[in-house]
Amino acid sequence: MSRLNVLKTYKIYIGGQFPRTESGRYYKAYGKDGEAIANVCLSSRKDVRNAVVAARKASKSWSERAAFNRGQIIYRIAEMLESRRFQFESELLLQGMSESEAKAELNLCIDRLVYYAGWCDKYQQVSSSVNPVSSPHFNFSVLEASGIVGVLACPTSPLLGLISTVIPSICGGNVVVAIASEKLPLCAVSFAEVLNSSDVPGGVVNILTGNIDELVDTLSSHMEVNALVCSGIQTETLHRLKENAVENLKRIYAYSVDWSSERGQHLSFITDVQEVKTTWHPIEKIGGAGSGY
Repeated sequence: MSRLNVLKTYKIYIGGQFPRTESGRYYKAYGKDGEAIANVCLSSRKDVRNAVVAARKASKSWSERAAFNRGQIIYRIAEMLESRRFQFESELLLQGMSESEAKAELNLCIDRLVYYAGWCDKYQQVSSSVNPVSSPHFNFSVLEASGIVGVLACPTSPLLGLISTVIPSICGGNVVVAIASEKLPLCAVSFAEVLNSSDVPGGVVNILTGNIDELVDTLSSHMEVNALVCSGIQTETLHRLKENAVENLKRIYAYSVDWSSERGQHLSFITDVQEVKTTWHPIEKIGGAGSGY
């Protein structure tokens, strides 16, 4: 007897939970053979605002967490992704990759997580500085997290593009609201399941699925979002981002990079979404005359 396949409903990920979109809408994702392979939540503007609220609640504790501990958590994500290789390879195959391409993509994703886990407690030493000044002061420049980073994931890279933009942001203590690829969303939601089982506090990463044209204005104009990272988007969409970002002077980073190349991972992807804080501290004279400073 023939039977109907029970398609999985891929939910959104907000505040460490997997709610259905508040609008109740969904769309079908299709595989390389044109057949429906999943039901996917069609997020609304209210979902974006809810995700920003969840991110803001998580921001302070995540940015204040020890850098070494953030590295441990990101390494744990790599461990969990490694343990679920079969699921992700299957989803990549469904979305049009060959078996060899799927294996290569997953290997790169795991290696990239390990790469950024290693940077968590090192990027400050490399990128901060002690500055020469002419007055009797110490002058330090150090990096600190921008806050909430909005991410528009690469529409043609279902997993690697998402990881390569989300992970550098949380590595530096930011929290993220990400909009996954509309046509290739399966791995993004499954990656949220990995995050949920990897000691990542709820709200640090929030992942939405749906129509980018419907969601981009709400995300880019939101006054609580401090920076925007995007990859592979159309010129018209980038213009909209820049216009909306004027309201609170968001920084926008539009990357045009092959995420599978060596240029797909770099320290700059961490430092781009950091603010530079400069501190002046007076040099106090100690002891008597001739004792020095």
